[in-house]
Amino acid sequence: MQELTFIHKSFTELTPYELYAILQLRSEVFVVEQNCVFLDADDKDQVSIHVMCWQNELLAGYTRLVPAGIAYEDPSIGRVVTSPKVRHAGIGKLLMNYSIRTTYDAWGKTTITIGAQFYLRNFYTSLGFQQCSDIYLEDGIQHIKMFLPVIN
Repeated sequence: MQELTFIHKSFTELTPYELYAILQLRSEVFVVEQNCVFLDADDKDQVSIHVMCWQNELLAGYTRLVPAGIAYEDPSIGRVVTSPKVRHAGIGKLLMNYSIRTTYDAWGKTTITIGAQFYLRNFYTSLGFQQCSDIYLEDGIQHIKMFLPVIN
């Protein structure tokens, strides 16, 4: 695997190139690949931390870290996505581990809550997340609420 570079920035720190790459990857996967029509621009980007995983010029992965009180009572990690060009290379786990550490750095060691696509339950469980809801539909896709408890 080629070298990966992880960085995180606030919305105002993003360059136009980075923002375009983020929106393009999110659209490529969440709208086109998953055949899901939804409004991606949900006014949470402006208050979030944007985690990017670059492989040279390719945005290989991305997450959005949302502060407490916006999506959930706790901070959350959302819009978790890896590029189809690099899937199954282990980037998702590296990306989530970086995102968890960055969430703790930004808002303290606290519970992290996510809305996970149901088919990824085992992936998130392998990272320590626990399911805390029944399956629900969001934009026509099965999801579950999960949380990562604080371990001292």
